Amino acid sequence: MTVSKVLFVLLAVASVSVSGQSGDKYSIRFGRIPVANAREGAAITGRGAATATLAGTRLTINGSFEGLSSPATVARLHRGVAKGARGPALGDLAVSKGPSGTVSGAIDLRPEDVADLRLGRLYVQIHSEKGLAPDGSNLWGWLLK
Repeated sequence: MTVSKVLFVLLAVASVSVSGQSGDKYSIRFGRIPVANAREGAAITGRGAATATLAGTRLTINGSFEGLSSPATVARLHRGVAKGARGPALGDLAVSKGPSGTVSGAIDLRPEDVADLRLGRLYVQIHSEKGLAPDGSNLWGWLLK
């Protein structure tokens, strides 16, 4: 192999490696979870935003929230049973234990989770002390391109 061919191959591999590191980008806008009536929704307050990056099968999430009526307790990545519908948790995220703060974490997704991400079925849910019973649900945000 000639030197110019070797350099070409090395440059091609380097450019693929760099572009592979940037990953697919998603945005998340946190809003109140849907509630059935005003009485249930009285304690459901707040808003926030985050970004998510998929590199291979690793999803990394970083964001912030504010205005909860009580301290946050937990945050989780979920897969909805359909786009816009709630579903089971895929993993826990780190969350500040206050009415405002940050949410972050990285989760390794299975191939079917990656497919659901690309179909808009993954979301982050933040729970709080006075969130909606039975689990304290408060804010949610769908991962969208």
